[in-house]
Amino acid sequence: MKTAKHIDSFNLSPGRLIAGKYEVLASLGSGWEGEVYRVRERNTGVERAAKVFFPRRNKHERATKFYARKLHRLRHCSILIQYHTQERINLYREPTTVMISEYVEGELLSDFVARQPGKRLTPFEGLHLLQALAAGVEQIHRAREYHGDLHDDNIIIKRQGLSFTVKLVDMYNWGSPDAENIRDDVCNLIRIFYDILGGARHYRKLPQEIKDICCGLKRSLIIRKFRTAGHLRHYLENMSWRTD
Repeated sequence: MKTAKHIDSFNLSPGRLIAGKYEVLASLGSGWEGEVYRVRERNTGVERAAKVFFPRRNKHERATKFYARKLHRLRHCSILIQYHTQERINLYREPTTVMISEYVEGELLSDFVARQPGKRLTPFEGLHLLQALAAGVEQIHRAREYHGDLHDDNIIIKRQGLSFTVKLVDMYNWGSPDAENIRDDVCNLIRIFYDILGGARHYRKLPQEIKDICCGLKRSLIIRKFRTAGHLRHYLENMSWRTD
């Protein structure tokens, strides 16, 4: 029998009911805190996302309380998944919390990039994606908050013509928001941009305009140039390209 100390996978099968209300449709992925499933609300037929937390990662429900409060506080930020409710169930005889939230169509950024030619985006595509991310994170920073865990497995992406719709999942609690948290978000945005364009292998051949954004991934240069996601977004929307 698994215990709270040893549960590292729930493996909920399609058709399984959660709290007698939500039918599991498919697994969406897993992480350090738990597993995420696409579920259907039985009474309405509405599809939702259900994050099932590993009990040992959610002692005294600290993690789920943090998510609920932060997502509610930032509910007007369009880049974030909208929180709905929580359910308390028993799995492997352990009290387990399930967070029910909005289900968003799309795919993880890491999977999207892996499907592209050369497993990377072009500079033009990368700039469009970075602008969408920066504009979304700007809303969080304007609310005097931060994300704290930006990377390509925490971003859901859907391409629409030249633009991208993006949603952020998961956040990390590094304590009370401060300037350092916000600077970390900005540096992580630049790192994502660098990686989706091919990383170190292709960096040397990228246009100078791209290098001016990446700043060689030097943190001191990045935060001097872009203090918040809003500064990054403004820079991207007003940058010039050489035509020679």
